[in-house]
Amino acid sequence: MTPLAKLLEAALFSSAHPVAVADLKAMVADGETTGDDLTAALKELRNHYDEDGHGVELIEVAGGWQILTRPEYTETIERAQLAARPQRLSAAALETLAIIAYRQPIGRAEIEEIRGVGAGQMLKSLHERELIEVVGRGEGMGRPLLYGTTPGFLEQFALRHLGELPRADELAVALRDPNAPPVVQAEAEASIEADAPSSSDNGGPPADDVSADNSSTDIVTVDVSSEMQASESTGETVPADSDSPYANAQR
Repeated sequence: MTPLAKLLEAALFSSAHPVAVADLKAMVADGETTGDDLTAALKELRNHYDEDGHGVELIEVAGGWQILTRPEYTETIERAQLAARPQRLSAAALETLAIIAYRQPIGRAEIEEIRGVGAGQMLKSLHERELIEVVGRGEGMGRPLLYGTTPGFLEQFALRHLGELPRADELAVALRDPNAPPVVQAEAEASIEADAPSSSDNGGPPADDVSADNSSTDIVTVDVSSEMQASESTGETVPADSDSPYANAQR
């Protein structure tokens, strides 16, 4: 490896959290190293780990770079209790965190309206764990505090940025019951035709001319927090349980 790649490896190995490229560049500060040089060195380091079969890997997460244990070794390391495992979040905390992640910036009143219960304790707990932070104030009465996620949230769920949160259609597929029978197109069309008003009932136009607005539409309800919890077991980079897929086991 080049001297720059070795220097970056040492810096990343010594850090417990992702390190931004700007911080790495400030560390070098020789007046000659450019951003392209850093990018090339990081790519060289990542290829070194991938091609030589190392038990760790270099990943981009939470707006920075970090050396982490490969997912396939996480369970064994956890059983041996060689690495600290973050405390698990309760279902209520996960639900609150999911609402904030998808609707940020959002105030406490809106969160409580969605959940139907008080959110004060959950907000306090998530704030203490540095998963959420106050990002501003609303324009309503009393100018309530608005909450958003932190870089720690991205690190916890192995996300590079919020754009990697799963979309609604992805959640629907992930949460679909694998044992549920498939929907047959003919049955769906027959159901719509049966629900459509006939001309003999109200003297209106034939059923074939009924507006598409009268056809029934199935709505899939998606539990975001369940998906966040599910991704831990799969190791995918999708918000899941409170545990990162890499379990922060770095050494």
